[in-house]
Amino acid sequence: MSAASLALLTACGSSSGSGSTTNAAASTAPVSAACKQLQTTYPTLKGKTFTNAINPHTPGYEALDPKDPSKYVGFDIDLGTALGDCLGFKLSYKAVAFPALLTTLQSGQADLVISDIYATAQRAKAADFVTYSKVYDGVLVRKGNPKKLTGINTSLCGSTAALNTGFVEVPLVQNLASACKAAGRPAPQVQLYDNNAQCIQAILAGRADTYINDVNTVDQAVKANPGTLDKATAVTLPYSIGIAVPKNKTQFRDAIKAAVTEVQKSGTETKLLKKWALQTGTLEAPKLVTG
Repeated sequence: MSAASLALLTACGSSSGSGSTTNAAASTAPVSAACKQLQTTYPTLKGKTFTNAINPHTPGYEALDPKDPSKYVGFDIDLGTALGDCLGFKLSYKAVAFPALLTTLQSGQADLVISDIYATAQRAKAADFVTYSKVYDGVLVRKGNPKKLTGINTSLCGSTAALNTGFVEVPLVQNLASACKAAGRPAPQVQLYDNNAQCIQAILAGRADTYINDVNTVDQAVKANPGTLDKATAVTLPYSIGIAVPKNKTQFRDAIKAAVTEVQKSGTETKLLKKWALQTGTLEAPKLVTG
């Protein structure tokens, strides 16, 4: 895949039809003094409803509410609500196909993207990012790790990896070909799928040896299939997870960054990570990633 194509893709999710909805339950969380000050600093945001483009196929982060399919639930959904509470705005949601997340933002059909996106330099050519979490990938394998995989390294030589189309892990695995050749071993094979569930099913069905993605997604797969799947290891990638905002909306970007700082300072982000059984050690102070 070309660098230009990669710039328009996000890190986690799958294909989905487009649609728009607003979670009906309004938050009644008290507003801190710091957030009240932010509402004074950024008064044009208060009372507005902004559209968050999401790909709701990553349980724990963003997914359809099993009790009410007109709503979305997950860490990123709650984080967006917390940011809105802090700055005084509400969010509606536009579900789109995975490759369309950033193009939807660029076209003006969405105001931001909070959908477990890895904030890479390539993607920062399409949008500005405010980061809020470190990236740790998990290596999902069959029970007992029969191929003895140890990460995104030459242990993958000769194996088959089920990966999501457009994810940053795809070129990382493909780029092992030269190292495998030098070691006299075959290059890893890559099978591309549209979503997390299909990748996991490929391992369960014996079509693939591994699936590499966000460690929390991998942990949930192991939890759901404890007799057949294992996590071989966790891999630290040189990225952060971020909130994408349009490149020409610097004031909105700065307001989001300030709100993320306050949400972290208040302990809200840590509470949300615990609520959704995500690793609290992934929390990262916000920084800007711009192209």
